[in-house]
Amino acid sequence: MRIISTVPSQTELLFDLGLREEVIGITKFCVHPNEWFRTKTRIGGTKNLNIKKIIALQPDLIIANKEENVKEQISALQKQFKVYVSDVKNLADALKMISETGELVNKKKEAKKIISGIKKQFKKPSNPQRGNMKTKVPFGDSGTVYLIWRNPYMTIGNDTFIHDMITRCGFKNVFGDLKRYPEITPEQIAASKPDFIFLSSEPYPFKQKHIEELKTISPTSKIILVNGEYFSWYGSRLLKAAQYFRQLMEELKNA
Repeated sequence: MRIISTVPSQTELLFDLGLREEVIGITKFCVHPNEWFRTKTRIGGTKNLNIKKIIALQPDLIIANKEENVKEQISALQKQFKVYVSDVKNLADALKMISETGELVNKKKEAKKIISGIKKQFKKPSNPQRGNMKTKVPFGDSGTVYLIWRNPYMTIGNDTFIHDMITRCGFKNVFGDLKRYPEITPEQIAASKPDFIFLSSEPYPFKQKHIEELKTISPTSKIILVNGEYFSWYGSRLLKAAQYFRQLMEELKNA
């Protein structure tokens, strides 16, 4: 089987399922695993796939995602190739995607093992005094703004995978009444008076200097840099995500 992945988190999943030579093409954003990032053929970015290069590689299967890829490009590829398109908005969707991918690439046993591991991690207590990742209680109604972009500021709505991860940690998404990835103004951030502001490492590479910038907008908020991969990657990285969230919550409790 010749496989091309157009989604970073699903590329990592293919590796963790035990595939090696079968994967012949990945995007320039598929940074995990590093050995594939260095050696596999690049087929463009998630939003600007190199269709000619993909056609030349003649894949048996293309792994795509409804949100991360451009509909017109995927539709064009579907006319010539078998394309699996995932649609992941929460943990349940992610587990379904892992199961379906395992079946498609003849790695059902490996997929079941990954799913079992993820479920086990998310059932572990996040705080022995206050429940677990599933019950969504560690921080109660602590208002949180999760920023993914700057100039303009962009956050996440309630129909996103990131929103599901945030609420599983027990935080309240301040802009959870909105959809998708809305633009917000500094005035809206200030007016919401969030307890926490999370600055994601991706897609915008927020740095320490941006914490200082946000302090002028919302001086009473606790502002921290967070690893966006653990909030937005819905493949096998979920095996590590719950532990990252527990460490993050411990850090915030002691801050």
